[in-house]
Amino acid sequence: MSPVPSRRCSRCQRPQPRCLCPLIPSLEQACPILILQHASEARHALNTARLAHLGLQDTELWVGECFDALPARLAQARQAVLLFPGEGAVPAGQPVGAHPDGGPPERGPPDRGPPDLIVVPDGTWRKARRILTANPLLLELPRWVLPAGAPSRYRLRKAPDPQAVSTLEAIVRVLQILEPQRDFTPLLRPFEQLIAEQIQAMGPDTYRRNYPTST
Repeated sequence: MSPVPSRRCSRCQRPQPRCLCPLIPSLEQACPILILQHASEARHALNTARLAHLGLQDTELWVGECFDALPARLAQARQAVLLFPGEGAVPAGQPVGAHPDGGPPERGPPDRGPPDLIVVPDGTWRKARRILTANPLLLELPRWVLPAGAPSRYRLRKAPDPQAVSTLEAIVRVLQILEPQRDFTPLLRPFEQLIAEQIQAMGPDTYRRNYPTST
């Protein structure tokens, strides 16, 4: 007889015995965040976008690829920015329209002040680009890119770029830049627990064999 699968927590979607909810904080942030998650990522065991959504009070999580409600949502924002690398992207926290080398704005619409919405695509690079292609309005937004920082804590991912981080880590870094007086690292606690559980499940030998450079 096959074992009966554990019931899942309706909030964090983890099996009840490994519910992450006690580790998930409830933090306020100054700038709202809209996460556009590719549908295939919603079923991923390491769903960091959902952890960000649960841990931050002013965060929306939309799942799909083409979002019909996006034009109306962007119209509600005075100044939205897209957190995604690309042409014209400036380091997160710099004024919208600033020159990529840190200089003053070189062209574009008048400065509308600090962003009041950060849009974050969630998925592999290929899937995130599909979201951008399917929603052309995103291509018109000014872009922020993360400055170089510490390596990702995502020890179960083989990323081609050593600076690549998970969606949750990217959001934490942006919020720390915008509000340096605050501490957003509690958002990473359920993420680290999730990683530890996955490593334990695969066994230390398998983990070291598949991720020899991880620590």
